[in-house]
Amino acid sequence: MSSTLASNTIHSEMIGNAAWQDRKDAAIARGEGNLAPIFIDRAEGSQMWDVEGNRYLDFGTGIAVVNTGHLHPKVKAAVAGQLDRLSHSCVMITPYANAVELAEKLNTLAPGDTPKKTMFVTTGAEAVENAIKIARSHTRRRGVIAFDGGYHGRTMMTLGLTGKVAPYKTRFGPFPGEIYRAPYPIPGHGITEEMALKALDTLFRTDLDPADCAAMILEPVQGEGGFYPAPTAWFRRLREICDEHGIVLIADEVQTGFGRTGKMFACEHAGIEPDLMTMAKGMAGGFPMAGVVGKAAIMDAVDPGGLGGTYAGSPIGCAAALAVLEVIEEEGLVDRSQAIGARFQTALSDLQARYPDVVGDVRCERGAMIALELVEEGSMSRPNPALLKDVMAQCHNRGLIILACGMYGNVIRFLPALTISDAEIDEGLRLFSEALEDAVDGQT
Repeated sequence: MSSTLASNTIHSEMIGNAAWQDRKDAAIARGEGNLAPIFIDRAEGSQMWDVEGNRYLDFGTGIAVVNTGHLHPKVKAAVAGQLDRLSHSCVMITPYANAVELAEKLNTLAPGDTPKKTMFVTTGAEAVENAIKIARSHTRRRGVIAFDGGYHGRTMMTLGLTGKVAPYKTRFGPFPGEIYRAPYPIPGHGITEEMALKALDTLFRTDLDPADCAAMILEPVQGEGGFYPAPTAWFRRLREICDEHGIVLIADEVQTGFGRTGKMFACEHAGIEPDLMTMAKGMAGGFPMAGVVGKAAIMDAVDPGGLGGTYAGSPIGCAAALAVLEVIEEEGLVDRSQAIGARFQTALSDLQARYPDVVGDVRCERGAMIALELVEEGSMSRPNPALLKDVMAQCHNRGLIILACGMYGNVIRFLPALTISDAEIDEGLRLFSEALEDAVDGQT
């Protein structure tokens, strides 16, 4: 252990989780809450240790950020090497080579044969904001269609696009205009693909002329909405509709990108080439980095100076992102994601068979973007958020970090690192099974 790490660890261990929570509550705005009163001191791979020395298995990865695991050696080395040369000069003032190299790699990796270009920002919300700007500049139109249950960020534009009120939109309106919403097909909740397409047709007939629509934006697998994959036929039909009317199709791949779903990008499952694609989270192994990749003719619709930001495409973030791409390729993490999903599928399906009254659905068909939906009396129409809270508390007490999502707060999401070992998966699933059993017993 380095002297710096040892010093930081000793300092943190002098104060326990409860005391740090008190200090956090007094110092940080209430709106920036935390899921668990666990203050992490250090992490490596799929394991974390808090300020009291307790060990945790991480099935959340900071919300799909450290896809290559905490502090992957190659990412650490790349960042350290970059710090010896340059930390900032602003890519819009005096650019640097690794930003160009990263853009070239992303342009190559993006789905489809159409020539691509990239622009960089710092957060996923910024990426979405800029994608909307680019689409409007290209089409000279204003209207944007988003979908129920979608999540696109916490800025005012992205909140307007987000299709979930609490806690994201509460008391923050009014939101920007010219945003329209359509249903997202979830058959388990009674929304078929046919119904969703009919509602979109109605929207075009009653509220928004397709000739005034700049863009449609959707997550190929909904994140906060509940980890529901976009049905392939419906997604392809959206591509056709956008082509028919000159509408820019934006795939929000902020959570689904960089190998998370068993493809480099989730839209590849449907064979879709989006016009624009937003990315962040898993892009740079834990360093703030985001961007938009899209068809070159669309990306170049904006005049010089219309895109960017002070920290956009920082040299440190670019170095980390280039290392992440190397790790994904060298370690076969896209295929590993599929193997992780299959391993979870076996264990979670067994749990569903054991607890059919409370486990309404298991979704493992998109690699390591995995969900388990908790219900009452086996019915998807009867969400069980109370049980979810109990399960999460039980997991955290056992040393397993999991996350929640869903319109009704009843979906557990699993986002393990793509570098996680089978032994760590099995250990975490054992802890989860114990937590679910105790939580179910506590409700009966």
